[in-house]
Amino acid sequence: DRGVLGERQARESGLLQGATGVAVVDVQVDDDGLVHHLLDGALPAIGAEVEGAIDRGRRRVHMALHTGQHMLSRALVDVARGETVSSRLGETACTIDIDRDKVDERDLARAEELVNAVIDDDLPIRAFFPTASELSALPLRRAPKVSENVRVVDIGGFDVSPCGGTHCLRSSQVGLVRITGLERYKGKLRLTFAAGRRARDELSAHASALRDLGRDLKCGPGDVGAQVARLQRELGEARASLGAARGRLAEAAAVELLARDGDAVAVFDDVDADFLRAVARRVTAAGRLAFLAARGAEGLHVLVAGTTAGFDCGAFLKRAATEAGGRGGGRGESAEGRFPPAVDWPSLVARLRAGAPG
Repeated sequence: DRGVLGERQARESGLLQGATGVAVVDVQVDDDGLVHHLLDGALPAIGAEVEGAIDRGRRRVHMALHTGQHMLSRALVDVARGETVSSRLGETACTIDIDRDKVDERDLARAEELVNAVIDDDLPIRAFFPTASELSALPLRRAPKVSENVRVVDIGGFDVSPCGGTHCLRSSQVGLVRITGLERYKGKLRLTFAAGRRARDELSAHASALRDLGRDLKCGPGDVGAQVARLQRELGEARASLGAARGRLAEAAAVELLARDGDAVAVFDDVDADFLRAVARRVTAAGRLAFLAARGAEGLHVLVAGTTAGFDCGAFLKRAATEAGGRGGGRGESAEGRFPPAVDWPSLVARLRAGAPG
């Protein structure tokens, strides 16, 4: 046993108890079968006798997760014809990878329902070491990874698998299994699931969030979906109305600029880049150059647009940025950038337009 945890963060898996208890944060077995404990604290004296004590709560959670994984892997074979190629029981999430690239969500729901039905049936779970002849006759879901001392876990005949991990004694002790996520991963499907206390904690957190939403929306938890749909509908209508109003404002701004002689030069307050582009489209459609800016908290968003012969918008903006301490770029017909807020954009445009041909 060596080392102190230091800055590494890990959940305690138990204690080595001597004169004082020292937290065990990781346990590994090397190729020679020697067990190594990583401790968060001072090492016991050489030759001292210590007693190991597991973190019972953590072990109980892992028993439910591990047993739930066995049952869910079995159900995925039966319902979705998806064989488990790997699984992971993490401190925050548990996953199962199956050898399918697509599974119908209805099949996942059926697999989850099947597992929870087995949980409700309160089946006995047996862990044992069969003889070679007994092992060959067992309906194993997967082949053993070792050739001798094969430990088999039988969940009431529903799933029979070789495994050396910790499991519940009866299926009802798993409590609940929930599939919480699905994603493509390396050409296969990865399911995220929870079981036992972890599943209950997640459901409790979701229920609490739903109640809070209901309180904010002034409705019951069951009506949150309808209320959200209503808000989405109203938001869509408001965005459409705002878009129409912005279009009318952009049209009015363009008309005013086109009524003046020369280039269309303007600085606007409380508008975004899309507004500048809308005004520029109307101005350039009339064959004029647009030199527009929007004043905001982060400075000036500037836009130069137009297709007048001999004028390069990108080159003009680069010269303006060099002089004003800004940045930006673009193509010959359109360029955008960000300048410091104190820049006098109309004066800068007038000076550069008078001094060189863009």
